[in-house]
Amino acid sequence: MQVIFVPDLNVELNRLKLKNPILVASGTFGYAREMAAFVDFAKLGGIIPKTVTPLPRIGNPPPRTVETSCGLLNSIGLDNDGLDVFLRERLDYLLGLDTAIIVNIAGHNREEFIQMAAQLDAYPGPAALELNISCPNVSGGIDFGADPRLTAAVVRGVREVCRLPVIAKLTPNVTSVVEIAQAAAEAGADAVSLVNTFQGMAIDWKRRKPILGNVVGGLSGPAIKPLVLRIVWQVARAVKIPIIGVGGISSIDDVMEFLVAGATAVQIGTANFYNPTLAGRLVDELDAALASQQCPGVADIVGTLKLPLTS
Repeated sequence: MQVIFVPDLNVELNRLKLKNPILVASGTFGYAREMAAFVDFAKLGGIIPKTVTPLPRIGNPPPRTVETSCGLLNSIGLDNDGLDVFLRERLDYLLGLDTAIIVNIAGHNREEFIQMAAQLDAYPGPAALELNISCPNVSGGIDFGADPRLTAAVVRGVREVCRLPVIAKLTPNVTSVVEIAQAAAEAGADAVSLVNTFQGMAIDWKRRKPILGNVVGGLSGPAIKPLVLRIVWQVARAVKIPIIGVGGISSIDDVMEFLVAGATAVQIGTANFYNPTLAGRLVDELDAALASQQCPGVADIVGTLKLPLTS
């Protein structure tokens, strides 16, 4: 009788338990309702809705997005209806889906992060919080994630008022992401998401004007994958908390590369725009990829990169 090999897809990010490592990134999946025609939500390890701020934000002036040769520049500016509307009109629908809901929040200062975390902690159902301390498209948004002390202060403050697992989403637009990740870990983060977008711009040279209304934006998509792989590998060797890899993932090979580099889970971002069925398909393909390597589960391949021998 043939024995069917079924790998264990469950992953643990400290206090956060997920049924598989395939998540969808904040800002690329709306509030999930928009994707219902394309995705079986129950397949996913989790959903991270678009960033929520304390008060409504209208976002940046248009144009807000521009395609590049191998990626996407965006300067949305955290356009959202604010926390009260999110709690009243969005969260119940999200919590009715058969997957983990990780709420992504952003504030202008440490106190706003803490207040939002306390409010969400009192609302039953979310699986975790992801702290957006790294958005390059809003005034002050990137400052927290660019300074180890500010990163630690936000993470520590949120941990003091919130029982939910805390994930710090970090920026690549610093000299050393490792130092920021270490600060987040020491302050009590359960995991770090690596990384948010890289700052970039696009120019209409004939008009001598920037294309984006906000002049600069965040670059995502396949263009940044090699850079993010390097960051994940470096941080994995320096911190003990789990890593969620984010950046340019569009195939099962990409997923496996991030796992081997040291990520415990991944987020699908820009690919959701041009291939909305991808995340669900990757869950199906993950079984075969692990089985091909005789891996009993996801945990058995995380961080297994073999470095060349040096003389």
